[in-house]
Amino acid sequence: MSISSLHSLKGVFQRLGLILAATFVPGIAAAEYALNFQRPVTEIAGDLLELHNLITLIVTVIMIIVFCVMFYSILMHRKSRGHQAATFHDNSTLEVIWTVVPFLILVAMAIPSTATLLKMDDTSGSEMTVKITGYQWKWKYDYLDQDVSFFSSLSTPQDQINNKADKGENYLLEVDNPIVLPVGKKIRFLVTANDVIHAWWVPQLGVKKDAIPGYVNEIWTKIDEPGTYRGQCAELCGKDHGFMPIVVQAVSEDEFNKWASVQKDKMVAAQAGAGKTWTKSDLVARGEKVYGQSCAACHGPSGAGVPGVFPAMTGSKIATGPVADHLNIVMNGKAGTAMTAYKGQLNDVDLAAVITFERNGLGNNTGDVVQPSQVKALR
Repeated sequence: MSISSLHSLKGVFQRLGLILAATFVPGIAAAEYALNFQRPVTEIAGDLLELHNLITLIVTVIMIIVFCVMFYSILMHRKSRGHQAATFHDNSTLEVIWTVVPFLILVAMAIPSTATLLKMDDTSGSEMTVKITGYQWKWKYDYLDQDVSFFSSLSTPQDQINNKADKGENYLLEVDNPIVLPVGKKIRFLVTANDVIHAWWVPQLGVKKDAIPGYVNEIWTKIDEPGTYRGQCAELCGKDHGFMPIVVQAVSEDEFNKWASVQKDKMVAAQAGAGKTWTKSDLVARGEKVYGQSCAACHGPSGAGVPGVFPAMTGSKIATGPVADHLNIVMNGKAGTAMTAYKGQLNDVDLAAVITFERNGLGNNTGDVVQPSQVKALR
């Protein structure tokens, strides 16, 4: 059977499902999704919602029929009414019926499901490509057609997480750098991971794909309307799995082009900053922000760490010992531990800043200043 035939049959089943839904479940088409899927903003998300409603309707009808027959049989053929249990076997007609009917039901569900799955995997005709890489615990986005690259991390304040402040409207679903995408364009995502298995999931886009180290998955989206759409990692990936949100900002093509131009300017400015000499106070101020985004999850906002799990930064041999050792472990990580290599995640300025902050903050006071040029020389 051809793909076009599958899509035609899928449309028939979807229309049948909507007719039955309108008949037996009034108001389902006008639902506000409070107890259902989030409002779809892509064709795929709409197809998934229709498929969900159709399958739910089918299994609900089956459940009603089966339970009605069962309860009727129990009530009307009980022993107290004088009924005797029948003894029979090898009823060929009955066996054919209970084999063929479920088979036909499964085929009826498989046709629209297969058509939707084939459409979800069809990345042909994409107009731009974005590579998504999962890290513990953040996302990296590489716009392969625009030469733009950045990390996106949780931006919910620690005071909210530690119940010292009221929770915000988008608690744990807000980031410092959202992924920005143009509406009306078919966008291909290349999804992978740097450390463990993650999953990139945005419900309103109908997109969910595993990010697996050493393997690249493909999926696509085409957003119909501008807006902000939120998701999160959907694969248990470690201690801060619940602190790995996704924020997608869908904008017009003109707005996207302006945004991409600004991002390129920021990348150029970051490269230029690596060539100048920074003051200790500027490095410490910038390093505090980098530490909060990249290091506080394990070592703690105050540098106290987690006893027996993650080492403290306050008074540690690394943060108060030789600068060369500190540079080495931050840039290259430590095998067999959760300490990942940051030379591929942070630029020269941010690496110099966070190391300077760790040596002169969090209860430490070595007086050492690490310049971006020192980091650059070690790359």
